[in-house]
Amino acid sequence: MYCKSDFRVLGRKKQFAGKDTIEKMVRSENLIFEYIRRDEEGNVESITKALDDVSITISKGDFVAILGHNGSGKSTLAKHMNALLVPTEGTLFVDGMDTKDEEKIWEIRQAAGMVFQNPDNQIIATVVEEDVGFGPENLGVPTKEIWERVEKSLRAVGMYEYRKHSPNKLSGGQKQRVAIAGIMAMKPQCIVLDEPTAMLDPNGRKEVVRTVRELNQKEGVTVLLITHYMEEVIYADKVIVMDDGKIVMQGTPREIFAQVEKLKSYRMDVPQVTELAYKLKQAGMPLPDGILSIEEFVEAVQACAK
Repeated sequence: MYCKSDFRVLGRKKQFAGKDTIEKMVRSENLIFEYIRRDEEGNVESITKALDDVSITISKGDFVAILGHNGSGKSTLAKHMNALLVPTEGTLFVDGMDTKDEEKIWEIRQAAGMVFQNPDNQIIATVVEEDVGFGPENLGVPTKEIWERVEKSLRAVGMYEYRKHSPNKLSGGQKQRVAIAGIMAMKPQCIVLDEPTAMLDPNGRKEVVRTVRELNQKEGVTVLLITHYMEEVIYADKVIVMDDGKIVMQGTPREIFAQVEKLKSYRMDVPQVTELAYKLKQAGMPLPDGILSIEEFVEAVQACAK
């Protein structure tokens, strides 16, 4: 019998403007994508199916984490959400727009902004505030509104005091937050982050994840976080696990991380505290499955000691 412990809920249904967010931000139907390799004469040498019959639904305002080992298809899926890639077969809709509709491509990219691994690849200006204002300027936003957006976006990511600084003198975490601000200034409804902390140290990772969570909770921005750091996803509303181009698991963080052996069969890890609790349970301590945080672990162990 499990020890009784009143865990706080980490994943939860959020509300904005007084009502549930039930509109669909991203929806794919039987999505297939193939990488085709050709020789110098244009003949097909090989075909690799990177996505295989992927169907997902993500509601506006959700925080969704996508996990998978290298080559699982998660980054390929991310590129579809910004129409950088389009399906070989099947369909993907962003805010109701079909990504294969070339007339909608700029609207799709305004609706869903992308943040990549290396912030240096997205920062182009020599002053932080100018870099953040670059996107809105290209969209034809009036000058007065551009600077209003720049200020709001930099404040949202905690970088307003660095607005006059050179990006080259910022830390990796600070650069990534500037890159996120640059996307935010274009007012997307959704931000897709493709392993945004992969090149950062632990402090930089914490800065970026905290920023993303605040944008999701306070601004209602839909977040799709692709990562291989398990501790980054425990506050997500939903977790999607991919393997060999397919979706193999879906659920809340607690539901997913309760299945330690299944995750390991897909070459995935679990948060360290989850692994510890799992091993203690195997050794005979009656702990519940799916412990996600140190606080939960301590609470559960104390409950067992009573």
